[in-house]
Amino acid sequence: MRKYTFFVYIIASGRNGTIYIGVTNDLIRRVDEHKKGLVEGFTKDYKVKDLVFYEETDSVEAAIIREKQLKNWHRKWKTDLIENKNPYWRDLFEDIIQ
Repeated sequence: MRKYTFFVYIIASGRNGTIYIGVTNDLIRRVDEHKKGLVEGFTKDYKVKDLVFYEETDSVEAAIIREKQLKNWHRKWKTDLIENKNPYWRDLFEDIIQ
């Protein structure tokens, strides 16, 4: 049986900028779509395209629950989460495509 991986990710317009939280089963493809402006709406309008945080799970249900949890957090909690793993808000996309 094939194991699937799902990701909860946070992309940003820059350090302490606008952030977006999403879920995907293909992190590289999805972030690339954001970077190229192929995702209509909020992320394209606000130029939100730097991958600053992600978590991995093997359950789509767990990923969706976590996404909803993070979306309901205060801004400070979200920035603390990002800065705990990525203190300089570095774009992690290059790390995941290698």
